[in-house]
Amino acid sequence: MDRSTIWRWSRRRAASCLVAATGLLAPNAVLLAQQPPQPVAFVNVNVIPMDRNGVVADQTVIVSGGRIAAVGPASSTPVPDGALRVDASGKYLVPGLAEMHGHVPAVNAQGTNRQFVEDVLFLYVAAGATTVRGMQGHPTQLELRARVDRGELIGPRLVLAGPQLSGQSAPDAETAQRRVQEQQQAGFDLLKIQEGVSLAAYDAIVAAARARGMPFGGHVPDDVGLQHALASGQGTIDHLDNYVAALREGGATPERIAAIARETRTRNVAVVPTMALWEVLLGAHDVDALLARPELRYMPRPTVDGWANNLRRRGGDAAAAREEVALRNRILAALHEADVRILMGTDAPQLFSVPGFSLYRELRAMAAAGMPPDAILRSGTVAVARHFGIEAEAGTVAAGKRADLLLLDANPLADIANVERRAGVVVNGRWLSETEIRRRLDEIASRAGG
Repeated sequence: MDRSTIWRWSRRRAASCLVAATGLLAPNAVLLAQQPPQPVAFVNVNVIPMDRNGVVADQTVIVSGGRIAAVGPASSTPVPDGALRVDASGKYLVPGLAEMHGHVPAVNAQGTNRQFVEDVLFLYVAAGATTVRGMQGHPTQLELRARVDRGELIGPRLVLAGPQLSGQSAPDAETAQRRVQEQQQAGFDLLKIQEGVSLAAYDAIVAAARARGMPFGGHVPDDVGLQHALASGQGTIDHLDNYVAALREGGATPERIAAIARETRTRNVAVVPTMALWEVLLGAHDVDALLARPELRYMPRPTVDGWANNLRRRGGDAAAAREEVALRNRILAALHEADVRILMGTDAPQLFSVPGFSLYRELRAMAAAGMPPDAILRSGTVAVARHFGIEAEAGTVAAGKRADLLLLDANPLADIANVERRAGVVVNGRWLSETEIRRRLDEIASRAGG
């Protein structure tokens, strides 16, 4: 089964299972964020600032008014009156992570899945994803973004693509240009390129996007091809889309892999690899092993059952899957070596990819491809800020920056798996302790039937 067929199958099946399951959920009370967030002081914490190498030990970090108000030595940085003091001795504070290819389910016309949608937002935050670039837009997401921004919901900062531009929604150049205008006027942040777009329609999207200053990214349609997408300056190429196909045409030699990585860097195109998901899509994992993943308890049981049944029906060649996974690892290693901007993303919720928690799977997959822990952390923090052009606002732990932070029990620079050892999260300036996170996760699991 080729890449396009795999993708069409996976998106269609995942979406149908998710809709079928979430439509059964009854609405519940809205998660209300604390108004306004109480100032918080992390005392005696080890800071991984991400604007320099290594760890800065024994710091006090003050969060107030949605910002990092101060970072300094614990011995000389005063804690403001009324601030919540968090003893962070032996813990590590890092910037919140970004999910750069996530999905936010649309609220259905009846609103019966609203609780599920809000649960998805919390799942992202619970695992430390304080920013999500939503890559399959729907008008209801704009109101969700506004509610998160107003503090009415606990959720990540949402950067929203409009409805996908595909062969169906943008069948010709004239329609494609009109879609770009419509999505910008609606308030979406970027354009999502999907499979099936013709070369003429793609070029029309690129021209309209440039004229309007609107970013675009996502897939590389087969009629467009990797080289043309790179030459067009596509903002991101997600899933390493068309890299494997381009290399197989002339042989995936080390020299050709390195050359295509250098060209990606020269064209200043970023990649969102989604390595862990593609291991599942290609059939590299046993279904029973996938079903044992503990984070599945946060997803509706019918959705999980649907994922398993569809993978079993599809089957696959495990040896061929392992071969392609190995090639994808070589490509990612070459992109890292060439200093391409690599951005963290997982395509959750998708087959066995649970919002937020799928980042943990992705971190391990990136490490398996040869990326060191500091580079993996950059892909979800400072590299994302650079990609969005907001380095003055986000991506590092420094005074004046947005208060989106992840407190960990162990050093992720020693082992990237330590990102999973969460002690709490700050999102939009609000502190969520591990106790609070676990309580809410238990509620989500109960609703999901897990």
